[in-house]
Amino acid sequence: MNEIEKQTAVNTNETKTPVITISHVFKSFGNNVVLQDFNLVVNKEENVVILGKSGSGKSVLIKCIIGLLKTDKGSIDVLGDDVTQLSDDDLDTVRKKMGFLFQGNALYDSMTVRENLEFPIRRHWAHLTQNKVDDMINEALENVGLAHTTEMMPEELSGGMLKRIALARTMILKPEIILYDEPTTGLDPVTAREIDQLILTLQKKYHTSSIIISHDMNCVKNISDRVVLLLDGKCYADGTYQLFESSDDPKIKQFFEL
Repeated sequence: MNEIEKQTAVNTNETKTPVITISHVFKSFGNNVVLQDFNLVVNKEENVVILGKSGSGKSVLIKCIIGLLKTDKGSIDVLGDDVTQLSDDDLDTVRKKMGFLFQGNALYDSMTVRENLEFPIRRHWAHLTQNKVDDMINEALENVGLAHTTEMMPEELSGGMLKRIALARTMILKPEIILYDEPTTGLDPVTAREIDQLILTLQKKYHTSSIIISHDMNCVKNISDRVVLLLDGKCYADGTYQLFESSDDPKIKQFFEL
C-alpha cells in the first residue's frame, strides 16, 4: 500500500453507495497488456478522475465500463448489473442510465443543434410526444446557457459552445453516471474553467456520478473528489487531489511538473 492509499484508508468505513464496482479486470490486445487486475469503486454523486500517461489504458477502461469493449477477465458492476455478462439488449438498458462525453464532442455535422439533441431521445424513448421532446431539448440547452442555438449547425459554433452542446446531449436523458473523455482538451483556460464549473453545476443539479479522464491538472483539481493513477494496468494510487499534489512519489510528482 503506497502512502496515498494509507492516508485514504481511514475513510473506507464511511457509509457510501457504490454505483460502479470494477473488480480484477484484465484487458489485452494481442501481446499488449492494457489492464492488469484493475480494481476501482465509484460511489454515488462522486467525481473520480483517472490520471495516467498517454497509452496507459484510460480510454480502454471507460470503453469497457460502457460495454464498447469486452474485458478478458473480471467484472464491472454498473448500478447492480455486471456489464461484462449482459446481452446486447440488456446492455442497452444499462447504457440509458449512462452518458458519455466524447473528447471530440461527436456531434453530427449535418444536423442542427436541435436534431443532435433529439437523436438520443428518439433512439431510446421513441414513445415521447414532440412537445415533451421539445421541453427536454429546451431544458438541456438552458442548462448550458445556449438556448438560442437550437437551429444552428455545429460549424457555426465555437469550440466552447460545441463542448456545451455535447454536454447538453450527454445530459438530456438525465443519466445517473457520466463518463467524460478529456472534457477540456483543446479549450483555452477561461473556457476550460467554465466547462469545469458547468460539470459541477450539473452534477449537483442531477446528482450524477462521474468518471473523468483528463490530462488537464486544473480540471483535475477543480472537479475531482478523488484521483486514481492508472499505471502498468493497475490502480497505482487512489486519493484526493491534495494528497496527490503533496506526494513525494516520483511516479505521481511527474504529473505536477511543468
